[in-house]
Order: sequence, then C-alpha cells, then structure tokens
Amino acid sequence: MKTWAVANQKGGVGKTTTAVTLGGLLALRGSQVLLVDMDPHGSLTTYFGMDPDAVSTGVYTLFQQAANGRPLSPNNAVVETAFKNLHVMPAATAMATLDRQLGTREGMGLVLKKSLERMADRYEYALLDCPPMLGVLMVNALAACEHLLIPVQTEFLAIKGLERMLHTLGMIQRSRRFQLNYTIIPTLFDRRTRSALQSLYQLRQHHPQETWNGVIPVDTQFREASTVGQPLPMMDPEARGVQAYRTLLEDLESAEPSPNTTVAI
Repeated sequence: MKTWAVANQKGGVGKTTTAVTLGGLLALRGSQVLLVDMDPHGSLTTYFGMDPDAVSTGVYTLFQQAANGRPLSPNNAVVETAFKNLHVMPAATAMATLDRQLGTREGMGLVLKKSLERMADRYEYALLDCPPMLGVLMVNALAACEHLLIPVQTEFLAIKGLERMLHTLGMIQRSRRFQLNYTIIPTLFDRRTRSALQSLYQLRQHHPQETWNGVIPVDTQFREASTVGQPLPMMDPEARGVQAYRTLLEDLESAEPSPNTTVAI
C-alpha cells in the first residue's frame, strides 16, 4: 500500500481538495483507496456527508483502543462512501483533545502506522489529510506515510506557512532519525495576478528540486463538487482542475520508487 500524507501548517491551501481529488482519480481507475481524515476540523469527513461531532468510529477510535491497551481494529474504523473503490476513515472533533490526553505517552506516535499496516492487503493507496498544527496527529501521519505532499497556495502568506511546515518536518526527522520524500504542490494558481506569478517564481527559486513543475489552477468547480459531496473527477472528469491533478498523479507515480527529494538531517 502506498501511503501519502497531505500537509501544510496553514489552512486554506487545498489540502482536502488534494486528498479527495487524487483519491477520486485513483478510485476511478480501479484502485482501492482509503482516505484518512487526521484533522479534528473534519473537512474531509464533512465532504462525504458525515458529521465530525457525531461519528461513532474512525481515527479517534484507534487512539482510544491504543490508549486502553486494546488490539487495534482499523477495519472497523472505515466507512464506505457512495463511490466505488473509495473508503473513508473519518475524523471526530474529539481528536482535538488527543494531545492533552496522550501527548506524553509512549508509542502514541505509531498508532496510525500500525493500523495501516494491518490493512495493507485491503487498499492500494492511503491518503492522509493532515491537521494544520504540530501534535500527535501530525506526528502519526508523518510516521505512517512514505511521501509527503505539501500544497502551497501561490500567495505570500502561504509561502511563509511552507517554511514552518519544512521546519516541523526537519525537526521530526531529526528526532526520529528518518527521511521522508516530499513534493511541494503550487495550488490556487491564477496566472492573471502578479501575486500568483511572483509566488510561483519564489517557490521555484527557493525550492527548485522540491517543487512540482506544474500548477493546480483556481477552478470554481472544486467548490461546486464539495457542495454536493462528490469528488470532482467523478462529477466532471475533464475539468481543468482535474486535468492538473491527473498530471500531478502521473508525475508522482513516475517518480517512484526513486525519491523526489528528502530533507537533510
């Protein structure tokens, strides 16, 4: 199972859109896909019509099992969606309390990794939609994934958020002594604006090896797809945003197993 995490320590940059769209593309071609909502805000969970305040199973369940010393039951934490080959492990709002409950307990950084390993024969891909803050959930996602996708909105403040994300990544890698491949994805790009063009230039100047050579354009159909709870590839396979993500997916897969880049530690 290939496991990709989608993370950035700034909100509104397209993390959930990236996870849902790549998941939809993979499901359409016949791959078994698991979307994991690691964010207590539950945007991905809400996207598929579930209420993070009311879900009865999901990511939070796994941490409860681990904290109580019970065997992990990840298959029971998964919910089927209305779309073939696409499943979700939903988020609960209560996940926001995990740092206070479990932050200092041994072994809590590998709960997700161990859970996904138990489902490796069930899914070909797992995509993790991460929270925008450092904590036990982010640590779990980075420990579980083999490739990190960092969506960065092409505007000044989002680039500052990228620097925080890379600092966090380097810090975790130094403490845990592992390396993680990552790719920076320019998102919400509008070539009509000087700000977007300048921001894209900065990304490619400062992170030339790490930044994907394409862009994800502004596409209002992403918003329309989220309103009806349908991945855009299944609503309009030829939408320009979908075409951009399709190219990204092809590039990500053509780069494996060779790493795109790594953070030096």
